[in-house]
Amino acid sequence: MSTPVTSNEQPRRRQWLVALPLIGFLAIAALFLLRLYGGDPSKIPSALIGRPAPQTTLPALEGLTQNGTPVPGLDPAIFKDKVSVVNVWASWCVPCHDEAPLLTALARDTRLQIVGINYKDSADNARRFLGRYGNPFTAVGVDGNGRGSVEWGVYGVPETFVVGRDGTIVYKLVGPVTPANLDSVLKVAIEKALSK
Repeated sequence: MSTPVTSNEQPRRRQWLVALPLIGFLAIAALFLLRLYGGDPSKIPSALIGRPAPQTTLPALEGLTQNGTPVPGLDPAIFKDKVSVVNVWASWCVPCHDEAPLLTALARDTRLQIVGINYKDSADNARRFLGRYGNPFTAVGVDGNGRGSVEWGVYGVPETFVVGRDGTIVYKLVGPVTPANLDSVLKVAIEKALSK
């Protein structure tokens, strides 16, 4: 035999039922704000760390030359026996303009190669961008529809990867290369890859 519900218990139950969606909303909002203002997007983990670089082949940026020679597109064979920094960029990406001089300076290190993936960009704008800042890339693959970048696990531009001599991704930087993270993070990952 069940105990009858008193008239005081019913309003309390209703209050809880009404409050549950509000409590759930506040919990989700707090999590969202914590991620938005308290989280570092460059710390987003990548499932590709420790795995071989994707076997993505991308065509060359039409009309791009270096010293009179056409700059090749992205071929997975380029990663063999060379430490590589792969930068996903676009001319319309504001932070890409800020990081471009840093990548050009990094390209002076002859122990590594800088490879570019040009993301959803027009060839004219991409060539103009590289003409303005200099071309740090030994290869530039054109990813017109974004499919290649998805294979690389890209969330948005810019993103930068370090690929070891064995073709394995050893590090991923989400967001732009900055003077602060260039020395404290990216060069550290590059040096680790070079020492293996």
